[in-house]
Amino acid sequence: MPYTPIIATLGYVLSPDGRAVLMIHRNARPGDPHLGKYNGLGGKVEPAEDVVSGMRRELREEADIEATALTLRGTVSWPGFGKAGEDWLGFLFLITAFSGDPPARNHEGDLEWVPVAHMLDVPLWPGDHHFLPLVFSADPRQFHGVMPYQDGRPVSWSYSLI
Repeated sequence: MPYTPIIATLGYVLSPDGRAVLMIHRNARPGDPHLGKYNGLGGKVEPAEDVVSGMRRELREEADIEATALTLRGTVSWPGFGKAGEDWLGFLFLITAFSGDPPARNHEGDLEWVPVAHMLDVPLWPGDHHFLPLVFSADPRQFHGVMPYQDGRPVSWSYSLI
């Protein structure tokens, strides 16, 4: 059976001093499968978009900012991650410069500047603890990982660096 994942972007926006990351605290919609969790910004890539264009669009829609410097840090394949067991493939970006001022909240929840040093202390998806250190690593190589999910939890994690 062919692998036909939902293609998505996930971006982590650094503050101008590099000490904090803009995250969304998903607390606005009671039926949200991400309810209560903190996440980077992003979403599904639209059919006529490349992943960079999709990331830029999501940043405009979710935080009213324009990325002026972004780097693809890696990809994660999440088989079984979706609400109904759909597979997802995410392109993860680090945004190191932007223009605009993010609002305090959007339709999904509060936008918060979380200190990078404490990012793993907020409520995250369990699997985020595996790949977030790679997103923020000083190692310039990209990572490409696979994290199968079952019943809302990761069952394994493996990755390659290039």
